[in-house]
Amino acid sequence: MQLIMNTMERPESTIVSTIQTELLHWYARYQRDLPWRKDQDPYKVWVSEIMLQQTRVNTVIPYFNRFIERFPTIIDLANASDDDVVKMWEGLGYYSRVRNLHSAVKEVADKYGGKVPDQIEEISRLKGIGPYTAGAILSIAYQRKVPAVDGNVMRVYSRIFALYDDIAIPATRKKMEAIGDVLIPEHAPGDFNQALMELGATICTPTSPQCLFCPVSSVCEANEQELQDELPQKKKAKAPTPVSVRFAWIESGHSVFLVKRPDKGLLAGMWSLPTFDQEDPSAELDQYLLTRRWTVQSREVEAKIDHVFSHRHWFIEIERIKLDQVPIECGENEEWLDINSIYQKAFPNVYRKAISVMKKQ
Repeated sequence: MQLIMNTMERPESTIVSTIQTELLHWYARYQRDLPWRKDQDPYKVWVSEIMLQQTRVNTVIPYFNRFIERFPTIIDLANASDDDVVKMWEGLGYYSRVRNLHSAVKEVADKYGGKVPDQIEEISRLKGIGPYTAGAILSIAYQRKVPAVDGNVMRVYSRIFALYDDIAIPATRKKMEAIGDVLIPEHAPGDFNQALMELGATICTPTSPQCLFCPVSSVCEANEQELQDELPQKKKAKAPTPVSVRFAWIESGHSVFLVKRPDKGLLAGMWSLPTFDQEDPSAELDQYLLTRRWTVQSREVEAKIDHVFSHRHWFIEIERIKLDQVPIECGENEEWLDINSIYQKAFPNVYRKAISVMKKQ
């Protein structure tokens, strides 16, 4: 086999033809029945691709169905409140995804009359849409010959062409996109891109790939040389930084005190329990209560949990603080809420976990 090396030699035409033909035939026969494949509505493709970022397909399916039922069109989503949109996303995590989606949808409604742009220059300017998402929407919904290179696709290409490039660096993604420019057929770009993703998700998996069932095993260099366990190459990410955190479960009667996190940073704009994560979280909480001038009846650390983000590992102590009575006034982005109605708000998973623990105490 002629390999695509660092010089980006073009693969032989017979190899290109085999990959196109066999992969499309396999996809037509074995593709999974997924709700966003029912039609090529660019809005639904867009929503599904944003949901699928860093989230498994089986997890996404019920969220996608509920989200589309609640916001069946771009205009419906554009006109929805931020709290309503975030609540429908609750549990999926990585909430910047849905905030960027909501912002971009509003722009599409205002600037493009609700029609998702079908040109790479325009769609790439929308908030939250990078090269992969742009390629997925344009190829699937509009049949544009645009590469859509995600982790699955990079793994497939790395193995087919025995590429040892580190898939964690941007230059490798560019190289993979160049490969896509050569391989994607003019007549079925959307199906081909989806077939690559499907192959990576179901056959050419990170561990124990099922090469016996792979439609392109006959032209796969990794299969021929038994390199499957070596490829793709990826530099190990740094372990998340450990952080000591204190959550304050502040209650009076049946009410619990909630706050909205800042508009920027981790879990931006989400409802939460008061959170303290500086050098001395306990002292920080002490100062917070002193500033509020609340009459504290009792306080005690009642639970410990931990939660891993991509770059941080929170080790959390949850302190129950009982006040004599509910203060009359709340500041901006603060609210006292009856404990039985607390889930009216949308919470990130770490706070849902904390609330669940404290409600059981």
